[in-house]
Amino acid sequence: MRPLKRLVEQFLESEAKGGILLFVTALAAFVLSNSPWAQAYFDLRDVYIKLQVGDWVLKKSLLHFVNDFLMAFFFLLVGLELKRELLQGELKNPRQAGLAVAAALGGMVTPALIYTAFNYGGEGAAGWGVPMATDIAFALGVLSLLGKRVPLSLKVFLTALAIVDDLGAVLVIALFYTSQLNVTALLVAALVFGFALLLGALRVRSLTVYMLVGLVLWYYVLLSGVHATIAGVLLAFAIPIGRARPLPPHADGVAEDPELHEAQLELLEDAAREAQSPLHRLEHLLHPYVAYFIMPVFAFFNAGVALEGAQMGSIALGIFFGLLLGKPLGILLFAYLAVRLGIARLPDGVGWNAIAGVGLVAGVGFTMALFIAGLAFDAALLDEAKLGVLSASVTAAVLGGLLLWKTTAPRPS
Repeated sequence: MRPLKRLVEQFLESEAKGGILLFVTALAAFVLSNSPWAQAYFDLRDVYIKLQVGDWVLKKSLLHFVNDFLMAFFFLLVGLELKRELLQGELKNPRQAGLAVAAALGGMVTPALIYTAFNYGGEGAAGWGVPMATDIAFALGVLSLLGKRVPLSLKVFLTALAIVDDLGAVLVIALFYTSQLNVTALLVAALVFGFALLLGALRVRSLTVYMLVGLVLWYYVLLSGVHATIAGVLLAFAIPIGRARPLPPHADGVAEDPELHEAQLELLEDAAREAQSPLHRLEHLLHPYVAYFIMPVFAFFNAGVALEGAQMGSIALGIFFGLLLGKPLGILLFAYLAVRLGIARLPDGVGWNAIAGVGLVAGVGFTMALFIAGLAFDAALLDEAKLGVLSASVTAAVLGGLLLWKTTAPRPS
């Protein structure tokens, strides 16, 4: 288990660094949008990118290019993580998965109900999906600031919770935030997805092939009216996770000749890469680009909200209290019921105070919350929704970090 534990720790450390970068770029966007350079910032988002080959033309603003195309890679990574967790990770064992699934369900339903209580029948009613999401990078970034005080089991629980939460958000986007459907394009997308599944069933290992098929899938999902980023999740479920071949017995002896020894090490490295499944290879390949480029770019183009004209109306208040109160209450209540009913158990070394702290930290909605807000609202209401997301996320991060600091003890290295 030591290599697996080391892999999880490295993954969590990387997510934490990405969360800090995400915070910095979001802060830069917020400052710029309320500075003398605000108009230049908003004009940059509206710059158009045009791709043309013969009569075929694809034209998108820079903001839509980021949200529709770059974020498809984010959703691809979410899909890969979800598939890995379901088949090999924390969600494979029903009893281990029970706590994360129950907590995530509570953390989605309760915020949506609180938001609806503020906006039922009003112009902001469509935004009920905004406070349902947890930002895994930001949330793990908060936990990383506490260092060794937070047990690894609690970080793993938060990761599993956030992944299930992301699946819920993907389903909400696909089912409830889809524009008018283009049936022809949807059928073509289904055929392309079926072809991708066939490639996976045949154990095709080339990532280039999958990415080319994914590009075609993305285009037809875009034309279909379903949000284009869903193509990333669909492609993830087609990529095989089974190890293609075992490690060869190159390590039985170590060559004494330095040149032969170096060659032997290179063979072992190549063999180790070949032994990885396509899913693991793609996940490791994508992760740094998503964490350190795509999500910060998304934050920069979406976190800008001009305070002048924005107000804490029913939309902002519904999001604020949905994330800040609904998340911890729902997570704590549903987790408690799951444990009492015997379908789940608490992680080792974790008490209810720590679960409550994680519930507060899960109120950091940011990336997915801003993404859903962009689908739910037009420009007239979007700034108010962003204000609710940003204020709730900052407050939840601070209060959750303080609660976990008070309820955890320093641990030896």
